[in-house]
Amino acid sequence: MFRRRRRDETAETAPAAAEDATPEPARESGPWDSEESYPDIDRVDLGGMLLPVGPGFEVQLNVAGDQLVGAVVLVGESALQVHAFAAPKRSGIWDEVRAELAREVTGAGGSCEEREGPFGAELAAEVEQDGGLAPVRFIGVDGPRWFLRGVISGRAVTDAEIAGTLEDVVRDIVVVRGDQPMAPKEPIELRLPTEARQAVEQQASQQGRNGLNPFERGPEITETR
Repeated sequence: MFRRRRRDETAETAPAAAEDATPEPARESGPWDSEESYPDIDRVDLGGMLLPVGPGFEVQLNVAGDQLVGAVVLVGESALQVHAFAAPKRSGIWDEVRAELAREVTGAGGSCEEREGPFGAELAAEVEQDGGLAPVRFIGVDGPRWFLRGVISGRAVTDAEIAGTLEDVVRDIVVVRGDQPMAPKEPIELRLPTEARQAVEQQASQQGRNGLNPFERGPEITETR
């Protein structure tokens, strides 16, 4: 079963559009744009991103100031961190972002090597963590007016089977860019799912706090079956 967002077209313009347009081949996997047809699976609606969930997954949300800007999927001893950003309409930004990441990693005392991965060029890096160096993978995917960055860490960096699980999460992400004007590299803001927001507000009320401040530990969504 597939979801498709319908576009309005009139009887007068539809034939002309059909003649002029060159159909793009259907893709077999994502990450997907919200305007595309994409497989209907279990996903958490985070507003700017529909994030797939599965048995044993734990989801934590990243915060910048008072905004939700990214998510972390935890599976056992591995993690996938994903952020979606605005991008120019006619060009991707992964080449530029990849070069910036490489400079930042090496400038901080780590190491970085470009490799070919399942999503194209990626970075295999070692970054400083807890006084030592830890291996990570930086993944990037350019979409229509958006860019998705993923960081894989933990056991999945060296375990191909676990890596495959997290790569499948990336493939099933749906990015909801929206029509609002945004500067390139501006984070696509996320939001708490309704049930999670209600739980946070209830907890804040019980603790006698005013307003919503769910970010002391970071909101968590756990999928267990």
